[in-house]
Amino acid sequence: MNSHYSANGLQHRKNRRSRPQQPAWVDLSDEELLNCRMCDLGLQIEGTALEERIARLHEELDTRGLRFRPHFWLSHEWFSPDGIPGVAIPFYLAHPRLARLERKQMLEVEGGTEDWCLKILRHEAGHAIDTAYRLHNRKQYRELFGRYTQPYPEHYYPKPYSRNYVLHLEPAYAQAHPAEDFAETFAVWLKPRSTWRASYEGWPVIKKLEYVADVMEEIRGAKPMVVSREHVEPLRKLRKTLGEHYSEKRDQYGMNLPNLYDQHLRKLFSDAPEHARGPSAAMFLRHHREELRKTVAYWTGEYRYTIDQVLGGMIERCRELNLRLSRPLEQAKNDALALVMVQTMNFLHGGHHRVRL
Repeated sequence: MNSHYSANGLQHRKNRRSRPQQPAWVDLSDEELLNCRMCDLGLQIEGTALEERIARLHEELDTRGLRFRPHFWLSHEWFSPDGIPGVAIPFYLAHPRLARLERKQMLEVEGGTEDWCLKILRHEAGHAIDTAYRLHNRKQYRELFGRYTQPYPEHYYPKPYSRNYVLHLEPAYAQAHPAEDFAETFAVWLKPRSTWRASYEGWPVIKKLEYVADVMEEIRGAKPMVVSREHVEPLRKLRKTLGEHYSEKRDQYGMNLPNLYDQHLRKLFSDAPEHARGPSAAMFLRHHREELRKTVAYWTGEYRYTIDQVLGGMIERCRELNLRLSRPLEQAKNDALALVMVQTMNFLHGGHHRVRL
């Protein structure tokens, strides 16, 4: 027997055994995958990139001398439940195939990069540590951040460039609610090699950052007051299909409104033969996406994430309709701004707004 062949064959079998077994749904088409129930995905955090990123968070907490460790589980989205000092992580971050489906369904993957994921983990850890030590019951917390018990608004209208809040998750998320304000401030404080003292020098928000630093120093060796390890809405108990999940998620963001883009897109751009050699409308919108998102967020006060969903849908529809620019560049840019602004309001408030192009 050829010994070289045998050694290679043995090594191949070893590699095959050591390679983690992939779930049966990995090779399904999107349409087939959407029929799978969430509880049947069989996902876990262990052995994924999430495990490494949680370990990074633990190192950051350890560096700050904090003994508290939030617990984590997979669910349908990011959240830290009231009264539970833990963090739910969206299921799609536990497997690249599901991350691709998330991008296809929702146009982006929230927390999909290492940096983005760590930013969210720090934020959610802020919620968890707030709960664990009941920090929101403290008088100075209420004086600086506001009342934790006040209702969350359906929509909030941030004050652009306010210096009363830190800048961490977009868009001005610290302004959404006192609990978010604390979590965002904690995240900025926790970040390794954070330059918050220099970055926020002279800003009123420096008082919040100093308060967080002082409180963390106080509790660094203390045991948590709330120690529940409960998992709220864990993936293993979610019986809806992925298709049902994404239908509900798109409804939440207004993405299932009928005829949301086509009528106005055909007014702004063109699929007429005489414009067939013109610049692609999809490429035009993609090129100006960041500028349009920032401008609309400034004037409407809406979430940049929501605005980006509108833009993403417009870009995808322009590509599908093969639309082209049919008017001067500057005019097209101004008209696109007006259209994105109106479609954002339709997106959120039932489709009653109109625009003339």
